[in-house]
Amino acid sequence: MEFDYFRTQDNVPNNTNNRQGLLASGWRPLQREFDFGYFAELMSKDSRELSQKTFNLVSNLAETLGRNNYAWWANLLNLASENTRYEVEKYWNFITPEPIYPDYRYKEVIATETPIVQFVSRNSIPIEYVLNRLQEITVLRVLNLLAAPDIITQYYSEREFYFPVDRFLNWERLDVINTVYAYWSKHDIWLQIDPYDRGKRQYTLMAKNLTPLINKATYDLAVMLSGYQSRVGKVHSQFSIRSFPADIQSFTDNVQQAILDQQQLAVLVHGEPGTGKTAWTQAVAKEILVPLGYVIFILDHDAIANFVPPTYLEKICIIINEADNLAQNRSSEIAQSNNKTEHILSLLDGTLYQSVIDDSGIQINQRLVILMTCNTTERLDPAMLRKGRVDLMYEFIQKFV
Repeated sequence: MEFDYFRTQDNVPNNTNNRQGLLASGWRPLQREFDFGYFAELMSKDSRELSQKTFNLVSNLAETLGRNNYAWWANLLNLASENTRYEVEKYWNFITPEPIYPDYRYKEVIATETPIVQFVSRNSIPIEYVLNRLQEITVLRVLNLLAAPDIITQYYSEREFYFPVDRFLNWERLDVINTVYAYWSKHDIWLQIDPYDRGKRQYTLMAKNLTPLINKATYDLAVMLSGYQSRVGKVHSQFSIRSFPADIQSFTDNVQQAILDQQQLAVLVHGEPGTGKTAWTQAVAKEILVPLGYVIFILDHDAIANFVPPTYLEKICIIINEADNLAQNRSSEIAQSNNKTEHILSLLDGTLYQSVIDDSGIQINQRLVILMTCNTTERLDPAMLRKGRVDLMYEFIQKFV
């Protein structure tokens, strides 16, 4: 049996009312079944311990039946005592396999507390809330894709309980007193539910490969990080790519091919206000990137300073409008007082969030597309336009309505 380092059983209160509450809400005691294969392996690999425990049990039963200071019928009744039942149950638990639990092989982990609570103040713009909300949506969508599990167990008051799968409706209605585990054999994936105060819970998904399910769960999602307007939703595009001038459509074809060919791509479009730059980024996101499975992030000036692409997402598109107001030439006096150039360069290079690699959780070879707009390239820091940072650049000339 693999070592279970997720499982915690310390300081569990022995509360009869809670146990009765579990039974009333549909949970049932989990009876461990005898397995000949497991018992045979126990005999071959741990015969000494098996012999000792068997001898101890037989000795205790013989001592109970052979007491001389009690009548024979009293000795028989004593076989049903709590102490004797405890010894028999302890021996049974030794010779039968434990219920399965996640172990060290399930290295990919994504967790969320739910429900996510938003705290808003003048000093706290809820960008972090939106990113947490995105992670919550991802986990809950994965659970919807998985549907009912093969088994649901809960350890409480020194006993194992299970919830009949045919009675399972949803996770919100499941009575959770201690840690709950659920398992889907088809996907080889585990769910761990930990209860908190005031009805909050933490859902933790563990698997050897979570990426395919996460990709399905995050399909068509878009995130706008813009102060108090931050939210999770879908990309809205008022215009289609075919409504743009022919030269821009041709440039878009080049962008689409580069998205398919490159692991990381940065595109900069520039032109006077009203030439359709922002509308074009929305159209590319909706018609090209979303169908390819990209999650879209639209960042404003404040969000860029603190944004790190979520590591559990395989494909990310970042849209930065008015980049010339953010990545200004650092030699100018204005740019030195309020400049986001270093943050944008870090996103383009991947140096900021790839400088330290997490040694646990989901490790994905992430694909990144960055779409930027600006009115003029003259104010941009020269480092922005250095070869290897911006792959494609195009000027929008015609007025677009």
